[in-house]
Amino acid sequence: MLMGEYQHTLDNKGRMIVPVKFREELGTTFIMTRGLDKCLFVYPQPEWETLEAKLKALPMTRADARSFVRFFFSGATECELDKQGRILIPTTLRDYAQLERDCYVLGVSNRVEIWSQALWDSYSEKAEESFADIAENLVDLSF
Repeated sequence: MLMGEYQHTLDNKGRMIVPVKFREELGTTFIMTRGLDKCLFVYPQPEWETLEAKLKALPMTRADARSFVRFFFSGATECELDKQGRILIPTTLRDYAQLERDCYVLGVSNRVEIWSQALWDSYSEKAEESFADIAENLVDLSF
């Protein structure tokens, strides 16, 4: 299981060190794509394949399904760690997630999320304020 919160920095070439605790679970190759809330999602290959199958099953006659699948897959790229444990984040994904230098790398169960520091600080502050309300609403989802 991927979990935890780590602060990292991007170098001038757009490379970032992947936390050691995530490397084994991600494997030798993994997939990075645009995520929700302006962050990047990083999936181990088996998780990506499971997600891909679910997205393929969506009805392509629905405009919202087509749009989501198009946006999600068009931003996807296969990644590999270099010898120093770094990944190169493509410019298009760095721009989407507003990654400049300081960032957060989060383990979120079956995926890793990469956030710009500014966006994560803003998001987590809002989420913290409403954490109890969010938890209460999860009861309606059989949590």
